Order: sequence, then structure tokens, then C-alpha cells
Amino acid sequence: MITTSDIRKGLCIRYSNDIYKIIEFLHVKPGKGPAFVRTKLKSVSTGKVVDNTFTAGHKIDDVRVENRKYQFLYKDGETYHFMNSDDYNQIEVDKSQIESDIFLKEGLIVTIIVNADDSNILSVEMPQNVVLEVISSEPGVKGNTATNATKNAKLETGAEINVPLFINEGDKVKVDTEKGVYLERIKQ
Repeated sequence: MITTSDIRKGLCIRYSNDIYKIIEFLHVKPGKGPAFVRTKLKSVSTGKVVDNTFTAGHKIDDVRVENRKYQFLYKDGETYHFMNSDDYNQIEVDKSQIESDIFLKEGLIVTIIVNADDSNILSVEMPQNVVLEVISSEPGVKGNTATNATKNAKLETGAEINVPLFINEGDKVKVDTEKGVYLERIKQ
């Protein structure tokens, strides 16, 4: 059992007869009345996101989890195949358990969160950012740079993001996997 002071992003808790992962939280101390914690919880089984408010000091049933590093091998329909880099065991994960799967590239190392009690896979966490190649992008229009002008670009994984006008086909770009936005061009 933990209390609201132990809440952090990524923590898995047992709530309402299901396992939820905390994706956002905010400790609030109003001038009047007791403190509380606003949370956004994502169901590990259904992917449904719910908002919940816990009063300060509320006891929460946490789930003991293990973080394991796996390498993405390939996608087969709605199933993704991963390999443990240490013992070379392979596992299959359903698409619904992967966050930001549109940025998943073969060979990428991800963190798979596993319930330590029954070894069930709870979720697959992508790295904070990934480097991907731009495979198609319209040429930038000269003189269209009065403000931060962007254009649409398709990446090697099939994802589409907005990039600055100076990005061309073949360039490698760093992408924030959580927000799905361009961060910077990678020099080759």
C-alpha cells in the first residue's frame, strides 16, 4: 500500500477492479479545504483513460512491476514481436498495449512493463525520442518563412509529422514519441 504522496508518472495501481497506469498527476493544495491529487489513469487492459481525484493521504493499492528491455523485431497484423536482449526469448504483444506504435522501428529497444506477480505484460513504453528518416516531404517554398513555417513529412515507419521547411527527403529527424512532434534534425 502506498499513499498519494508516492504517486508518480508511470506508477501502476489497482483501482476499481482493474490495473491502471498513472499518465498524469497534479498535487493541489487549495487555500481552503484539504489537499488532493488529480490524476489521469489509463487502464492497462482496455486502454480507457479516466480522471480521478484522490484526497491527500488516501491509501492506494500499488502493483509490483518489473521493467524489462526488449528489442522490437517485426509486426504481424495487430501483433508485435519483441526479443529480450539478455536471454533471446521472444514475446508477442498486442497493439493495444503499445503507446505511440506509429514510431516503432525494427531494432528499437523499448521497455516492457510486466506484472511481477503473474508475469502478465502491462504495457510497452517507447523511448522518450527516436531518430527516423524522412521518406517523403514536399519541397519548402522559398519566401514562406515569415513565421515558423512547417510542412508535412512522412517518416520511415509510416508516421506523418510537421517539420520545418528546411527538412528534405533522406534527412534523419529526432521525434518526441509522447507528443509526436519534431525535435531536431540529426547531422549525418
